Amino acid sequence: MSDFQELSDPQSINQRLVDQYTEIARLAGALAHEIKNPLSTIRLNMDLMAEEFAESESPRERRVLAKVRVVQRECQRLQELLDNFLDFAKVRRYNFQPTDLNQGVRQVLELFKPKAQQAKIELVDYLASDLPTVLLDREAFHAALLNLMLNAEQAMPDGGQLVVRTYSTVQGVALELIDTGCGMDEETLEHIFEAFFSTKKGGSGLGLPTAKKIIEGHGGRITVRSELGRGTQFTIHLPIPRQLPAESSSVAASAPSASSP
Repeated sequence: MSDFQELSDPQSINQRLVDQYTEIARLAGALAHEIKNPLSTIRLNMDLMAEEFAESESPRERRVLAKVRVVQRECQRLQELLDNFLDFAKVRRYNFQPTDLNQGVRQVLELFKPKAQQAKIELVDYLASDLPTVLLDREAFHAALLNLMLNAEQAMPDGGQLVVRTYSTVQGVALELIDTGCGMDEETLEHIFEAFFSTKKGGSGLGLPTAKKIIEGHGGRITVRSELGRGTQFTIHLPIPRQLPAESSSVAASAPSASSP
């Protein structure tokens, strides 16, 4: 193959893009780790100062303590932001295994149930009984699904209902999450999967982009519909593998292939 053909070959282009992204992710991760080190030192010293001034009755020292508390909260927020960023930026190695999607959904619902009860959210599931087996990295997919449920919970501060539904499609399976929350306008919908975009006070803006990245890493896609004052529907589409492997497969940035419709 000539140099020109190699430069224009789709597989070569894709590999170069993967290599470039991997290098950028590595550098970004290294930078985040470098920030975390001095941040940990700052947090430790703020904790020591807070402990030292905790029993003080002096008005001046109480004011100092209040300022220390502010720095502690901001350090905690920055720590969470860095953790979320590292989770978003890292190159994932997926351990795909034949999985019953409904079983995975039930496990996440069970994990989410205490928080839903506390938030006065009714959980309703309609899980189809005839779903084909899909290939999932259970840990990564569960994290993405839980992220979507937490997003729904935040959209229903006064309680509501979250419906979870699975069904077969022409090319695979679909999973819907429908909430009765506040909904989103069109401008918000255009940006919700962009990194660092958030309408929530103190939100990192990385939860939904990370979930989308994980779903796409499974060869799937996620769509969203929403209406202000009525709620939001996220739909995850996953492919059916052409052939189920005898053993689990571990790959980096490589998703299962969908079967022909």
